[in-house]
Amino acid sequence: MNPDEEYMLRALQLAKLGGAATKSNPLVGAVIVLNDRIIGEGYHQKYGEAHAEVNAVNSVKDPALLKGATIYVTLEPCSHFGKTPPCADLLIRSEFKRVVIAQIDPFSEVSGRGIEKLKNAGIQVDCGILEKKAQELNKRFITFHSKKRPFITLKWAQTKDGFIDLDRSEEQESGINWISQPETQMITHEIRSTEQAILVGWRTIQNDNPSLTTRAFNGPNPIRIIIDPQLQASKEAKVFTDGLKTFVFNLLEDQEVNEVRYIKLKDLNPASILEMLFQINIHSVLVEGGASTLTHFIQSDLWDEALVITGKNEFKSGLKAPVLSKNPIKTVQFGRDRLNYFQNYAF
Repeated sequence: MNPDEEYMLRALQLAKLGGAATKSNPLVGAVIVLNDRIIGEGYHQKYGEAHAEVNAVNSVKDPALLKGATIYVTLEPCSHFGKTPPCADLLIRSEFKRVVIAQIDPFSEVSGRGIEKLKNAGIQVDCGILEKKAQELNKRFITFHSKKRPFITLKWAQTKDGFIDLDRSEEQESGINWISQPETQMITHEIRSTEQAILVGWRTIQNDNPSLTTRAFNGPNPIRIIIDPQLQASKEAKVFTDGLKTFVFNLLEDQEVNEVRYIKLKDLNPASILEMLFQINIHSVLVEGGASTLTHFIQSDLWDEALVITGKNEFKSGLKAPVLSKNPIKTVQFGRDRLNYFQNYAF
């Protein structure tokens, strides 16, 4: 690696520290270098709070050192007033000699404007350093602003013989028919914590009565999205009674009951669902079931990543698991379970 790449890699490492706390904002890190030495660092820590550039500048004890320094930023500095003032203006006032940027901001309010403002102030600007790594880091943010929809991750567990559930018509009682080992639940709940929302169909609520939280992992709970065309799911289900934020997309009514908001749509195909999720500012969604809901997203080709967990047990018969036409990009053996990771996007 050359020095620019080394410093940008450090900025990317810092950016990751923001994690789920940044919510719909991008993950951004910044490193300030003077005479081949890092004199300041910062990252965007929480949605609505100071951006990475501000935290990096504030970390430098002697502001006079900023004049003539270089700042490495993983995303183009903003040029507009949002929840915070423009970072481009801060860099100009600080008299940085050079700004090195990993990727241009896809957000229309910024895209290219921050760079233009910096150049007009006489600052040298270099873009594209470790761009692919930066894009991968902010794949949710990029998808939301470039495709006008949330980043979609599919997830399901299937038996060794390819079933996602037993045939419920033959079951006397509802409840979860576990396929994966208990330890795998921690991984899936960690994934839940990284996504802004989680989506399931009404039959999953009726059959399994899940909480759809991160109870097995110490992380923020996702917003629940329930697809229930005729409002058939029991109002006594956990998702309607635990006081956590939930949206119910349906064909009948608009209303709000405590933390549950019912949103009426003209139809409930994946495209219409994603359009509404974009309107209510949901940047990423984990689709967990059931089989019909997952298959609709697959057939519409409206998904970006997938995690398929295959357990050791067999059901012999039941509800067939969805099928992906792609090969996994990665396979991990975790105890008795096999985890296959799929990718359906490219930058």
